[in-house]
Amino acid sequence: MSRPRIVIVGAGFAGYRTAQTLSKTAKGRADIILLNPTDYFLYLPLLPQVAAGILEPRRVTVSLTGTLPHVKLVLGEADRIDLDGRQVHYTGPEGDGGTLTYDRLVLAAGSVNKLLPIPGVAEHAHGFRGLPEALYLRDHVTRQVELAAATDDPERCASRCTFVVVGAGYTGTEVAAHGQLFTDAQVAKQPLRTGMRPRWMLLDIADRVLPELDERLSRTADTVLRKRGVDVRMGTSVKEATPDGVLLTDGEFVDTRTLVWCVGVRPDPLAESLGLPLERGRLLVDPHLQVPGRPEVFACGDAAAVPDLEKPGSYTPMTAQHAWRQGKVCAQNIAASFGDGERRAYRHKDLGFVVDLGGVKAAANPLGVNLSGAAAGAVTRGYHLAAMPGNRVRVAADWLLDAVLPRQAVQLGLVRSWSVPLDTASPEVARVPGRPGTDRPSGSPSGSPPDDGGRPATSRPDDAPAQNKPGVEPVKSRPGGEPARNQPGGEPARNQPGGEPAKNQPGGESAKNQPGGEPANNQPGGEPAKNQSERGTSDLAPPPDQPEPGPDVAPGPVRRTDRFTEGDA
Repeated sequence: MSRPRIVIVGAGFAGYRTAQTLSKTAKGRADIILLNPTDYFLYLPLLPQVAAGILEPRRVTVSLTGTLPHVKLVLGEADRIDLDGRQVHYTGPEGDGGTLTYDRLVLAAGSVNKLLPIPGVAEHAHGFRGLPEALYLRDHVTRQVELAAATDDPERCASRCTFVVVGAGYTGTEVAAHGQLFTDAQVAKQPLRTGMRPRWMLLDIADRVLPELDERLSRTADTVLRKRGVDVRMGTSVKEATPDGVLLTDGEFVDTRTLVWCVGVRPDPLAESLGLPLERGRLLVDPHLQVPGRPEVFACGDAAAVPDLEKPGSYTPMTAQHAWRQGKVCAQNIAASFGDGERRAYRHKDLGFVVDLGGVKAAANPLGVNLSGAAAGAVTRGYHLAAMPGNRVRVAADWLLDAVLPRQAVQLGLVRSWSVPLDTASPEVARVPGRPGTDRPSGSPSGSPPDDGGRPATSRPDDAPAQNKPGVEPVKSRPGGEPARNQPGGEPARNQPGGEPAKNQPGGESAKNQPGGEPANNQPGGEPAKNQSERGTSDLAPPPDQPEPGPDVAPGPVRRTDRFTEGDA
């Protein structure tokens, strides 16, 4: 009798924990296959420290093959799942396709950046869900400070040293807190014009920072941010984004070259493609994490709507804590389906939350005890070391070195602006020019390489006049020959439906009542992709006036085909 085959889609918190637990319980009695676009598990809560230069990128990545014995890793992204045929069709990193058959399937595809129908955001903002985005932000911020220090124009200096973060949940708060310390340390060695310093802005439509947490933790974080010099604006968000800055909902236009989008996450679009019952984009499952009517299919993590047995009638939030614990229960229930042990329902009580604010500052409430300052900082770092499945010594060593040595503020230029689009179904993978199997999306001029500053080709050169502020006719001719179609007076980008916002999650926040209008059909550079594969397998011929992707041609963002729904308003 052949051994049963278990296929796990995704190696985030839920997928990794499922594979880890199964590799111990199965003990070689089952074939365990893990399908993931990268060969590592990413510890998302420490990603802001990578962007701030505290931790090296490999510190927050854990090798899948090195830590998951008896698990076969298949590199690729799931394109389509044939539930009746029990097959997963995927595309590998070099464009080759493949098929995996299964006896049990675990859907743990996770989540992606959540967009709202705000003009210009898809083109000019960057998310913070993957390692490439953190590396890009680290280089970009360093570059802006260096260029600001070299210019004699006070307006250009102020623009380059203004950094706007949208979303005051976990990720946005930590990015702003670490970012202010990072840039202040840079200008201490490379002073700006007299009287000028880097300015970080934190925006959210909510009435307070960290709205999903206890008010005392919120007040602690707000106090630390304001004392540090962060411009915290609650009840305010972005109405429109342009290459030269952002128009706020209160009518103010802020000159900036940096817009970090941290308003929240939505379930991976793969869940929607299955044709199964959904709850705000999440796959409905029973308390045992099984899909009703499909006993061979399990789902957990951000892609699954798991009933909250502690709060009847609601579902567990999209947090790392829940995903990690659901992965373990999922593995146990899969083993039980083969006669090994008994099934158990998922039930979990929160043990507290931690928010790293940089330096020795943090806000934490372990077991309901509210802490701040150095005590909270120690608890926060201790929690992360305990929660990480690997690299603990290396992370601790980086923290020690950061405490006694100055940070190395250099830009490596490994990740460019166009390779980390906000509107992508795969934030964990940077776009590569000319990579086989990569769609040419319709949302960006494929023949337009980025400028020297790493900005998309739709952005104006540094020495061009600012012509894209509200009320000004947009420039018709852009580098690459494509018109700018999402500038003020144009059409907003096509955006996506929202899933359950990530509440209390390190690395993801809830998007609450963000402003927006109707989505539009016109993206810069061409018509929107119609009936295009979600995961990069369709073979679209390039327009006759555009070249094939190559080493000198920048691809645009990967467009998703889902639609904006009422739940995102």
